Amino acid sequence: MVHCLNVKNTTHRIPIRFSRKTSSVLWRSYRYLAPYWKISLGAYLSLIGVAILNIIHPQFLRWMIDRGIRQGDTSLLVWSAVALLVLALMRGVLTFFEGRWSEVSSQNVAYDLRNEIQNKLTILSFSFHDKTETGDLLARAIQDVERIRFLTGRASMRIIEALLLLIGTAGILLWMNPSLAGMVLLFMPLLILVALEFGRRYRPLSLDIQKQIGTLTTTVEQNLRGSLVVKAFSQEDAETSRFDRENEHWFNLSAAANRMQSVTPPMLYLLANLGVVLVVWIGGHLVVSGALTIGEMVVFIAYLGQLVNPIRRLGMIIPAIIIASSAAERVYEILDSIPDVVDSPGAVHLSPVEGKVCFENVSFSYGRHQVLSDISFEVAPGQLIALVGPTGSGKTSIVNLVPRFYDPTRGRIMVDGYDVRNVSLNSLRSQIGIVLQETILFSGTIRENLLFGCKDPCEEKMYAAAKVAQADEFINAMPDGYDSRVGERGITLSGGQKQRLAIARAMLMDPRILILDDATASVDTGTEHLIQKALFQLMNGRTTFVIAHRLSTVMRADQILVLEKGRIVARGRHTTLLETSPQYGEIYDRQLRREAVSEEGETR
Repeated sequence: MVHCLNVKNTTHRIPIRFSRKTSSVLWRSYRYLAPYWKISLGAYLSLIGVAILNIIHPQFLRWMIDRGIRQGDTSLLVWSAVALLVLALMRGVLTFFEGRWSEVSSQNVAYDLRNEIQNKLTILSFSFHDKTETGDLLARAIQDVERIRFLTGRASMRIIEALLLLIGTAGILLWMNPSLAGMVLLFMPLLILVALEFGRRYRPLSLDIQKQIGTLTTTVEQNLRGSLVVKAFSQEDAETSRFDRENEHWFNLSAAANRMQSVTPPMLYLLANLGVVLVVWIGGHLVVSGALTIGEMVVFIAYLGQLVNPIRRLGMIIPAIIIASSAAERVYEILDSIPDVVDSPGAVHLSPVEGKVCFENVSFSYGRHQVLSDISFEVAPGQLIALVGPTGSGKTSIVNLVPRFYDPTRGRIMVDGYDVRNVSLNSLRSQIGIVLQETILFSGTIRENLLFGCKDPCEEKMYAAAKVAQADEFINAMPDGYDSRVGERGITLSGGQKQRLAIARAMLMDPRILILDDATASVDTGTEHLIQKALFQLMNGRTTFVIAHRLSTVMRADQILVLEKGRIVARGRHTTLLETSPQYGEIYDRQLRREAVSEEGETR
């Protein structure tokens, strides 16, 4: 495909300037080197040593030409050659330690940053994940952190090396011949202005590229995760086209960046080499007139070569630093995010509860979208509460508020007389077991998934829970039994098998409060009856919230809450609601009666 480099207005989305924010972002990145200051200091001392040796090196060439070759002093030639060899060895050793120590310190920075990101992502509230794409988070945690690592390592070393060589070489040139050096150094401010202008224009473009990489990663991640749906709806071509559009946008941005990069470094190199032309032209006349020796002229040209290299490096490193600053902004955006749900100051540890739950005038909204309005009800310890209602009525929002996945916008939720906002999250959630309709399993073994979150891992308890959840038989039938790997998101298991593992996992937590989101929806009726018996044994003495779609569950409920548009429109037991609530009657006729007929048919 022929790519059209349509990049109009690409660089105008972000203010095109170096800001205080950029400086603070870079400085914050360097602060991550503080715990490793010893090896970082060693790396920079080695770098200074290499820079000094590079500055000294051309002087030996001058002595060899002016005092050795011109005057025929062979002993000086020998000693100069030996000195050059020693300098080369010293430079090699120092370069080794410079590279090794800078790499170790920068890799530690990346290690610490990724740990911080992981820790932050685990404590951030669901509201953050609701608004953030997984692929973008992956790009920040991997690619953006790698760019910060490069910034704190090689990029910074090259910048410091370039500055040392520029200052040291300029000083030597002025000492050797101030007038000639002055003419050459006139080009330096122009070089600096070109480099800064490049950075000013390149930074916003690099940030757009970073964002687009996140979008590409998200697209790939979603297609991999939803590959079954894509194939089922024959959308392979549509998804390929969608990815191609995003990929082409990335290509256009990258092409614009590369075009900018392809112009600036050669321009810097050209300006720097104009100084060499001046030295050859004016220096040649000075040599002819006897005002300058051949050795001094050769050394002058050698020093100018040392000026050109750092300037070329600046032309290559400045884009990398700009990209790293953009990457750092994206990383620190995660690290600076404040969870909506946190332990309040002075939060108390919630001791083992009986399971009394009370909603008092609770309202909740996602941003401006009101989801729950003035919800009030009370649940006694050990009661089974069934939540019924059409899609979007607020059932899931109610059960999400109990473990404080979200906080209500108004009202309060009490557990055993404690406002859940005044107890520690860990002590609250450790007493709540959850089985979702969409079972989440981790890419590991069955054993690891069952023991996930278990306070006191015990193999006997694991086997017992698996038997109660009707999972033991299919687990033992697998090649490696409990050590069989389930694949990513449990791809090797059926829906019913995953659901039974989730139920066993919840049993192992020994929770005081249970939340079941139609936990038996993915199993056949025969298996459901067996699991229901086990679940009701587990429910004994525990408060249980069930988002129910099956009549068998609703009929056993101590209290049914009928929800509509975020409000409780009726409450009571099954037989009472059939007589008093038109809304419940409609739900029964439309959904529960059909399920009852289906269950009877499967039983026969």
